[in-house]
Amino acid sequence: MDALNQSGAATWRETRNIAKVAVLGVMAFLIMTYLEFPLPLFPEFLKMDLSDLPALLAGFGVGPWAAVAVEVLKNILHAIFKNQTAFVGEIANLLTGTLFVVPAALLYSVRKTRTNAILGMVFGTVIMTLGMALANYYVFLPLYAKVFNIPLEAIVGMGSSVNSRVVDLKTLVVYSIVPFNLIKGLILTIITMLIYKRVSPILHI
Repeated sequence: MDALNQSGAATWRETRNIAKVAVLGVMAFLIMTYLEFPLPLFPEFLKMDLSDLPALLAGFGVGPWAAVAVEVLKNILHAIFKNQTAFVGEIANLLTGTLFVVPAALLYSVRKTRTNAILGMVFGTVIMTLGMALANYYVFLPLYAKVFNIPLEAIVGMGSSVNSRVVDLKTLVVYSIVPFNLIKGLILTIITMLIYKRVSPILHI
């Protein structure tokens, strides 16, 4: 009987976690679709997107796997309903979010304290920034140029128009992509620390 009760409790817990992932995934999709915004001094193709926030909450409240699941669901929904970049944007967004939320959630899962949460998000910001610098330089920016038949020089020119230090692909990454992701990580960290305690009881139902 105890084994049956434990099995039933585990099944119910798994069902609740899947439901949380589904709700947070839809929330992330809506944020990604309707609440993105540009930042001054950055190229127009870089839009601030805080849709990693629900994934981060899932990672802290349920576990790293839930954070990844929210990122995947968000981008699948975006690809179905709002895709405008031949899936390049969704793949880049998925990688960006995963590089941020997984290290944060993993470190937090070791010891669930405020300090570990902050350290996890700082670590995630560093991993995301370095990872996306390399990914954009070697993969996404060249791929975007190829898919849309846009010269890389034109993309670099978007960066040059707002920052005179941008003169080639490398400086576009250094002076645009890197600081943009650092700012994104900082904003997500601040917002998460402000709201997590308020939403934590819901996530742990």
